[in-house]
Amino acid sequence: MDNTSWEQKLHALTHILTSPTHAPPLHSQLFIATQIPCYLNWNYPPLLCRRSSSSPPPPPLMRWALSQFIKRGRRLGLPETSWRCKCPYQLPPPLILAKGVAAGEWGEEERRRYVRSRLRRRRLVNDVNPLIPILVPNLLVLLLLFWVPISLQDN
Repeated sequence: MDNTSWEQKLHALTHILTSPTHAPPLHSQLFIATQIPCYLNWNYPPLLCRRSSSSPPPPPLMRWALSQFIKRGRRLGLPETSWRCKCPYQLPPPLILAKGVAAGEWGEEERRRYVRSRLRRRRLVNDVNPLIPILVPNLLVLLLLFWVPISLQDN
């Protein structure tokens, strides 16, 4: 990657940002491979990477394939999801919806129903009596004040 110019890096970055995907099409992979041929840490295979004398014994394409296998093996073959995948009304819609999230329906009535269900959800608060966080530490401090670890009869 050190032998690529800033213009090539800029073209590759612009392409990646304008077409985000987990499974890039072949023309996209070839474009990135021509711009930055030897970058092994992303989803694009290093097709045009030359094997240098300083590189370790496995060829770059084999190292990339092994890294992809290990990445997918850690997820047990499940697709990558992120917080964006949990937003069914995101524009444009997410590539892969997270597990347990229903796809967004765009009719007027469906959107009203969705907003009402979101507003009816319970708030994320603890169901603890407010006196407990105040009383318990105070009782512990009082217990320490009245507790005598050394008996006075031993002196």
